Amino acid sequence: QAQLVESGGGLVQAGGSLRLSCTASGSTFSSYTAGWYRQAPGNQRELVATRSSGGFIRYADFVKGRFTISRDNAKRAVYLQMDGLKPEDTAVYYCSADLPWGKIWGQGTQVTVSS
Repeated sequence: QAQLVESGGGLVQAGGSLRLSCTASGSTFSSYTAGWYRQAPGNQRELVATRSSGGFIRYADFVKGRFTISRDNAKRAVYLQMDGLKPEDTAVYYCSADLPWGKIWGQGTQVTVSS
């Protein structure tokens, strides 16, 4: 059974940086699109960035130029480098992978940006 585990969240001041990591187990991770979503209190979960197995990258408009997604298929990992963080980036960040039988999610990691 495929599982995703995130790490790297925390508290940071506005303008700071964090790097989120997500590792997969139990699946051929490298063949599938993987990425990051976030959900702030009272809001719907929204896409942050995804990267396909072929290298196609998609970013939400609100993170372009600030966040960078990367992946290491040998390590079954996907990363999100977040620079220039803003208070409105505060949310629970979830790793996801699009497997043939559906999208799976990690447990989420809290990112809090203070002003």
